[in-house]
Amino acid sequence: MKKPIGIFDSGIGGLTVYKEIRRHFPEEDLIYFGDTARVPYGPKSPNTIIAYSMQNARFLLQQRIKILIVACNTSSAVALPDLHKITHIPIIDVIQPGSEQAVLHTRNGKVGIIGTEGTIRSNAYSKAIQYLNKDIQVFSKACPLFVPLAEEGWHDNEIVKAIAASYLEELLQKDIDTLVLGCTHYPLLKNVIRQVAGDQVVLVDSAEAIAVYLGRMLSEVDDGLSGKDEFFVSDNETKFARLAEVILDNQTFSLQRVRLYESWFVEDN
Repeated sequence: MKKPIGIFDSGIGGLTVYKEIRRHFPEEDLIYFGDTARVPYGPKSPNTIIAYSMQNARFLLQQRIKILIVACNTSSAVALPDLHKITHIPIIDVIQPGSEQAVLHTRNGKVGIIGTEGTIRSNAYSKAIQYLNKDIQVFSKACPLFVPLAEEGWHDNEIVKAIAASYLEELLQKDIDTLVLGCTHYPLLKNVIRQVAGDQVVLVDSAEAIAVYLGRMLSEVDDGLSGKDEFFVSDNETKFARLAEVILDNQTFSLQRVRLYESWFVEDN
Protein backbone atom coordinates (compact mmCIF):
# COMPACT_ATOMS: atom_id res chain seq x y z
CA MET A 1 0.00 0.00 0.00
CA LYS A 2 1.35 3.39 -1.01
CA LYS A 3 2.01 5.68 1.94
CA PRO A 4 1.63 9.47 1.65
CA ILE A 5 4.06 12.28 2.34
CA GLY A 6 2.96 14.61 5.14
CA ILE A 7 3.56 18.36 5.07
CA PHE A 8 2.78 20.87 7.80
CA ASP A 9 3.09 24.62 8.13
CA SER A 10 1.75 27.33 10.41
CA GLY A 11 -0.63 28.47 7.66
CA ILE A 12 -0.82 28.83 3.89
CA GLY A 13 2.90 29.35 3.28
CA GLY A 14 3.63 25.66 3.11
CA LEU A 15 1.44 25.45 0.01
CA THR A 16 4.46 26.77 -1.88
CA VAL A 17 6.24 23.59 -0.75
CA TYR A 18 3.26 21.39 -1.61
CA LYS A 19 3.08 22.97 -5.08
CA GLU A 20 6.74 22.25 -5.88
CA ILE A 21 6.52 18.69 -4.58
CA ARG A 22 3.37 18.01 -6.57
CA ARG A 23 5.05 19.44 -9.69
CA HIS A 24 8.15 17.27 -9.30
CA PHE A 25 6.45 14.12 -8.01
CA PRO A 26 2.99 13.79 -9.59
CA GLU A 27 2.66 10.15 -8.52
CA GLU A 28 3.06 10.78 -4.76
CA ASP A 29 0.13 11.00 -2.33
CA LEU A 30 0.36 14.20 -0.30
CA ILE A 31 -1.31 15.30 2.94
CA TYR A 32 -1.08 18.95 3.96
CA PHE A 33 -1.89 20.47 7.34
CA GLY A 34 -1.98 24.23 7.91
CA ASP A 35 -2.27 25.39 11.52
CA THR A 36 -4.36 28.41 10.57
CA ALA A 37 -5.83 28.75 14.07
CA ARG A 38 -2.43 29.62 15.55
CA VAL A 39 -0.49 31.36 12.75
CA PRO A 40 2.01 33.08 12.96
CA TYR A 41 4.56 30.97 14.84
CA GLY A 42 7.45 33.43 14.56
CA PRO A 43 6.70 35.69 17.57
CA LYS A 44 5.87 32.79 19.90
CA SER A 45 8.16 31.28 22.53
CA PRO A 46 10.29 28.20 21.76
CA ASN A 47 8.19 26.08 24.15
CA THR A 48 4.99 27.02 22.35
CA ILE A 49 6.50 26.45 18.91
CA ILE A 50 7.66 23.00 19.99
CA ALA A 51 4.24 22.12 21.42
CA TYR A 52 2.41 23.21 18.26
CA SER A 53 4.89 21.43 16.01
CA MET A 54 4.56 18.18 17.96
CA GLN A 55 0.77 18.32 17.69
CA ASN A 56 0.95 18.95 13.95
CA ALA A 57 3.38 16.08 13.45
CA ARG A 58 1.32 13.66 15.53
CA PHE A 59 -1.75 14.40 13.45
CA LEU A 60 0.11 13.63 10.23
CA LEU A 61 1.70 10.51 11.72
CA GLN A 62 -1.81 9.23 12.38
CA GLN A 63 -2.29 9.29 8.61
CA ARG A 64 0.51 6.69 8.30
CA ILE A 65 2.84 8.95 6.33
CA LYS A 66 6.25 7.74 5.09
CA ILE A 67 8.08 11.11 5.18
CA LEU A 68 7.36 14.20 7.28
CA ILE A 69 8.13 17.59 5.74
CA VAL A 70 8.34 20.46 8.19
CA ALA A 71 7.45 23.27 5.80
CA CYS A 72 7.63 25.88 8.55
CA ASN A 73 11.02 27.52 9.01
CA THR A 74 10.24 28.47 12.61
CA SER A 75 9.35 24.88 13.49
CA SER A 76 12.40 23.64 11.61
CA ALA A 77 14.65 26.00 13.51
CA VAL A 78 13.22 25.32 16.97
CA ALA A 79 11.41 21.97 17.14
CA LEU A 80 13.35 19.52 14.97
CA PRO A 81 15.17 17.61 17.78
CA ASP A 82 11.85 17.04 19.56
CA LEU A 83 10.14 15.88 16.37
CA HIS A 84 12.83 13.26 15.79
CA LYS A 85 12.01 11.79 19.22
CA ILE A 86 8.45 10.82 18.25
CA THR A 87 9.05 8.98 14.97
CA HIS A 88 11.63 6.99 13.05
CA ILE A 89 10.42 8.03 9.60
CA PRO A 90 12.55 10.55 7.64
CA ILE A 91 11.95 14.21 8.48
CA ILE A 92 12.85 16.95 6.03
CA ASP A 93 13.14 20.48 7.37
CA VAL A 94 13.61 23.65 5.35
CA ILE A 95 16.86 24.84 6.94
CA GLN A 96 19.28 22.29 5.49
CA PRO A 97 18.00 22.38 1.87
CA GLY A 98 17.88 26.18 1.87
CA SER A 99 21.37 26.44 3.34
CA GLU A 100 22.81 24.06 0.76
CA GLN A 101 21.32 26.11 -2.06
CA ALA A 102 22.67 29.35 -0.57
CA VAL A 103 26.20 27.93 -0.40
CA LEU A 104 25.86 26.66 -3.96
CA HIS A 105 24.71 29.99 -5.41
CA THR A 106 26.75 32.66 -3.62
CA ARG A 107 29.61 34.11 -5.64
CA ASN A 108 31.02 36.70 -3.25
CA GLY A 109 30.47 34.76 -0.02
CA LYS A 110 27.86 37.17 1.39
CA VAL A 111 24.45 35.62 2.08
CA GLY A 112 21.37 37.30 3.49
CA ILE A 113 18.67 35.48 5.45
CA ILE A 114 15.15 36.80 6.00
CA GLY A 115 12.71 34.97 8.25
CA THR A 116 10.39 35.17 11.22
CA GLU A 117 11.60 36.38 14.58
CA GLY A 118 11.80 32.79 15.83
CA THR A 119 13.86 31.59 12.88
CA ILE A 120 16.29 34.51 12.99
CA ARG A 121 16.61 34.31 16.78
CA SER A 122 17.64 30.65 16.50
CA ASN A 123 20.57 31.40 14.14
CA ALA A 124 19.74 28.07 12.49
CA TYR A 125 20.57 29.24 8.97
CA SER A 126 23.81 30.92 10.01
CA LYS A 127 24.97 27.75 11.77
CA ALA A 128 23.99 25.49 8.86
CA ILE A 129 25.59 27.68 6.19
CA GLN A 130 28.83 28.21 8.09
CA TYR A 131 29.03 24.49 8.86
CA LEU A 132 29.02 23.93 5.10
CA ASN A 133 31.43 26.80 4.40
CA LYS A 134 32.94 28.71 7.32
CA ASP A 135 34.19 31.46 5.02
CA ILE A 136 30.70 32.64 4.05
CA GLN A 137 29.42 35.76 5.80
CA VAL A 138 25.77 35.50 6.84
CA PHE A 139 23.57 38.52 7.54
CA SER A 140 20.11 37.97 8.99
CA LYS A 141 16.97 40.09 9.26
CA ALA A 142 13.62 39.30 10.87
CA CYS A 143 10.64 40.35 8.74
CA PRO A 144 7.65 39.83 11.06
CA LEU A 145 5.08 41.58 8.87
CA PHE A 146 5.62 39.33 5.85
CA VAL A 147 3.64 36.35 7.20
CA PRO A 148 0.46 38.28 8.06
CA LEU A 149 0.67 40.08 4.71
CA ALA A 150 0.94 36.75 2.88
CA GLU A 151 -1.90 35.27 4.95
CA GLU A 152 -4.10 38.22 4.00
CA GLY A 153 -3.36 37.76 0.31
CA TRP A 154 -1.35 41.00 0.07
CA HIS A 155 1.29 39.63 -2.24
CA ASP A 156 2.10 42.46 -4.62
CA ASN A 157 1.24 46.09 -3.95
CA GLU A 158 2.96 49.35 -3.02
CA ILE A 159 2.45 48.85 0.72
CA VAL A 160 4.17 45.46 0.61
CA LYS A 161 6.93 46.93 -1.56
CA ALA A 162 7.56 49.75 0.94
CA ILE A 163 7.76 47.28 3.83
CA ALA A 164 10.09 45.00 1.86
CA ALA A 165 12.35 47.95 1.00
CA SER A 166 12.59 48.87 4.67
CA TYR A 167 13.40 45.30 5.73
CA LEU A 168 15.94 44.62 2.96
CA GLU A 169 17.83 47.91 3.05
CA GLU A 170 20.24 46.78 5.76
CA LEU A 171 21.04 43.48 4.00
CA LEU A 172 21.53 45.07 0.58
CA GLN A 173 24.00 47.53 2.12
CA LYS A 174 26.10 44.48 3.08
CA ASP A 175 26.52 43.70 -0.65
CA ILE A 176 24.82 40.29 -0.41
CA ASP A 177 24.54 38.40 -3.68
CA THR A 178 22.24 35.64 -2.36
CA LEU A 179 19.08 36.00 -0.28
CA VAL A 180 17.43 33.03 1.43
CA LEU A 181 13.66 33.34 1.74
CA GLY A 182 13.72 31.75 5.18
CA CYS A 183 9.98 31.27 5.53
CA THR A 184 7.70 29.32 3.21
CA HIS A 185 5.28 32.25 3.19
CA TYR A 186 7.91 34.48 1.61
CA PRO A 187 7.86 32.97 -1.90
CA LEU A 188 4.32 34.36 -2.12
CA LEU A 189 5.96 37.80 -1.96
CA LYS A 190 8.76 36.88 -4.35
CA ASN A 191 7.80 39.40 -7.05
CA VAL A 192 8.04 42.30 -4.62
CA ILE A 193 11.22 40.99 -3.01
CA ARG A 194 12.76 40.60 -6.46
CA GLN A 195 11.87 44.19 -7.36
CA VAL A 196 13.51 45.50 -4.19
CA ALA A 197 16.56 43.21 -4.17
CA GLY A 198 17.32 43.53 -7.88
CA ASP A 199 18.20 40.92 -10.48
CA GLN A 200 21.80 40.66 -9.28
CA VAL A 201 20.71 38.95 -6.05
CA VAL A 202 19.86 35.23 -6.25
CA LEU A 203 16.69 34.37 -4.32
CA VAL A 204 16.79 30.96 -2.65
CA ASP A 205 13.24 29.62 -2.43
CA SER A 206 12.68 27.14 0.41
CA ALA A 207 9.99 25.35 -1.57
CA GLU A 208 12.23 24.65 -4.55
CA ALA A 209 15.10 23.59 -2.28
CA ILE A 210 12.93 21.05 -0.46
CA ALA A 211 11.74 19.48 -3.72
CA VAL A 212 15.36 18.97 -4.78
CA TYR A 213 16.21 17.49 -1.38
CA LEU A 214 13.18 15.18 -1.37
CA GLY A 215 14.25 13.71 -4.71
CA ARG A 216 17.25 12.13 -3.00
CA MET A 217 15.00 10.19 -0.63
CA LEU A 218 12.32 8.84 -2.97
CA SER A 219 12.65 5.68 -5.01
CA GLU A 220 12.03 5.96 -8.74
CA VAL A 221 9.23 3.39 -8.64
CA ASP A 222 6.17 4.88 -10.36
CA ASP A 223 2.88 2.98 -10.41
CA GLY A 224 1.56 5.21 -13.18
CA LEU A 225 -1.24 6.58 -11.01
CA SER A 226 -1.64 10.25 -10.21
CA GLY A 227 -1.09 11.06 -6.55
CA LYS A 228 -3.95 11.95 -4.25
CA ASP A 229 -4.17 15.13 -2.20
CA GLU A 230 -5.70 15.83 1.19
CA PHE A 231 -5.74 19.24 2.85
CA PHE A 232 -6.47 19.96 6.51
CA VAL A 233 -6.54 23.18 8.53
CA SER A 234 -7.20 24.02 12.17
CA ASP A 235 -9.42 27.05 11.43
CA ASN A 236 -10.63 29.52 8.78
CA GLU A 237 -11.39 27.01 6.03
CA THR A 238 -13.06 29.62 3.81
CA LYS A 239 -10.14 32.03 3.92
CA PHE A 240 -7.62 29.23 3.38
CA ALA A 241 -9.56 27.90 0.39
CA ARG A 242 -9.76 31.38 -1.17
CA LEU A 243 -6.02 31.97 -0.92
CA ALA A 244 -5.15 28.39 -1.85
CA GLU A 245 -7.05 28.70 -5.11
CA VAL A 246 -4.78 31.60 -6.08
CA ILE A 247 -1.56 29.90 -4.96
CA LEU A 248 -2.46 26.58 -6.59
CA ASP A 249 -3.75 28.15 -9.83
CA ASN A 250 -7.41 27.24 -9.23
CA GLN A 251 -6.65 23.60 -8.55
CA THR A 252 -9.67 21.80 -7.11
CA PHE A 253 -9.08 20.20 -3.70
CA SER A 254 -10.89 18.82 -0.69
CA LEU A 255 -10.43 20.65 2.60
CA GLN A 256 -11.30 19.63 6.14
CA ARG A 257 -10.94 21.28 9.53
CA VAL A 258 -9.42 19.21 12.32
CA ARG A 259 -9.24 19.83 16.07
CA LEU A 260 -5.75 18.76 17.05
CA TYR A 261 -6.53 18.29 20.73
CA GLU A 262 -8.78 15.38 19.78
CA SER A 263 -5.84 13.52 18.19
CA TRP A 264 -2.74 14.12 20.30
CA PHE A 265 -1.66 10.52 20.81
CA VAL A 266 -0.25 8.49 17.94
CA GLU A 267 1.58 5.22 17.63
CA ASP A 268 5.00 5.56 16.07
CA ASN A 269 5.38 4.56 12.43
